[in-house]
Amino acid sequence: MTAPYGEVADRIQGELADLEVCVRKAERSWDLAKKASSNQDVYLDSVALNMHAFYSGLERLFELIARHVDGSSLQGVSWHRELLYRMADDVAGVRPAVISQDIAKELDQYRRFRHLVRNVYTMGLEPEKMSGLVEALPEIWPKIYAELKAFSTFLEEVSDENS
Repeated sequence: MTAPYGEVADRIQGELADLEVCVRKAERSWDLAKKASSNQDVYLDSVALNMHAFYSGLERLFELIARHVDGSSLQGVSWHRELLYRMADDVAGVRPAVISQDIAKELDQYRRFRHLVRNVYTMGLEPEKMSGLVEALPEIWPKIYAELKAFSTFLEEVSDENS
């Protein structure tokens, strides 16, 4: 494999394992929070932290792809949102979409939640608003995993063709 596609593919593979850990921790902490008669806030903080890490890890991959595959970077007030939706678009002559439009729409909720976690004290987190995101993880995570794995395979194949 040649750089940079091979390196990006390797990073995606490594990050997938870390993202899996974040998903499982968020789910486990959510289950414990629902059962807790006391200290529920501690478990909810763990859920929030792991969902923050989950989306942040995805966004790091998206930034890496934008920089090293697309040859671009985004700036401005809404760059986080633009980056997410750029990953759902084909870049003619460069790459296919990294994720589907449907996944991008679903991930936008996690992006907004990550923004909330970064900018609000954890006291402002409401379990009712978190529940939909946590409970959607078992359905959305395998789809994201499969799409990122397929994109990593695409990068490996392009890299091998050019070596």
